[in-house]
Amino acid sequence: MTRSGWSTPQIALALYPFGAGAAAVNVFFASLIFSWIGGPVASSAWSIGLGCLIGLPATWYFARHIRHLMDVSDGRDTQ
Repeated sequence: MTRSGWSTPQIALALYPFGAGAAAVNVFFASLIFSWIGGPVASSAWSIGLGCLIGLPATWYFARHIRHLMDVSDGRDTQ
């Protein structure tokens, strides 16, 4: 049987801007919490850069999960 719908890379590519943005916000807020114990607050550039790096694997795993759910709903994956 062939899969219908989007592949995992297509889903990941479509969702990457949202994953990277969410990761950037989380990096910034984590740096704010870290500043309570004397750490530096991350700049916008550092937050966006780290968010892009962290967002890539997070988005990939989320896209795999979405693809799995699509397969389950089509009755192609019984696990």
